[in-house]
Amino acid sequence: MNLEIPIRQSALLVIDVQDSFKVGPRWQRRNNPEFEHNIELLIAGYRAAGLPVYFFLDSDDSEHFRPDSPYFKLMDFVQPRESEPVLVKTSRNCFTSTNLDQLLRLQDTRRVIVTGIKTEQCCETTARIASDLGYGVDFVTEATLTFPIPHTELSEELSAAEVVRRTEYALRQRFARIATVDALLAELEGQELR
Repeated sequence: MNLEIPIRQSALLVIDVQDSFKVGPRWQRRNNPEFEHNIELLIAGYRAAGLPVYFFLDSDDSEHFRPDSPYFKLMDFVQPRESEPVLVKTSRNCFTSTNLDQLLRLQDTRRVIVTGIKTEQCCETTARIASDLGYGVDFVTEATLTFPIPHTELSEELSAAEVVRRTEYALRQRFARIATVDALLAELEGQELR
């Protein structure tokens, strides 16, 4: 895990911040009330530094995640610029079913900043794959969001806080650095607009 890659060789990944998740009662049980604000701060910081931002939509056979669903769109608070790709993925990670790796390598990007929904699923999986591909990975838990996970066979569930804690334990010092919004914004501050 290479933690010395400069911020100027990084890209911000905004994963599955889509209306599909807002359908149904689970949205009311989400964690991280600062999620939207933290994502907005990071997007603004990356844009000010002239560094790349990539957006992702998760597509599968679930009713609200199909491309023909009216909910299959980015949430209103994120508005990609024309130069910022919106990639549609059919895998839990952002690499396997998109050309993300190729796009990053073309820009000499060696470090990725992972944000989005869900903390333990698409975000964690993307962090693991990115690390295996040789990227430095910053996992910004403050800019991820998740929900409690019910056990399918028992009448138990993991709270969102337990899910986040487990994810951080699994990733830290193996696949990613657990980063904060403030620390990344401080790193971005000295970068010239390209």
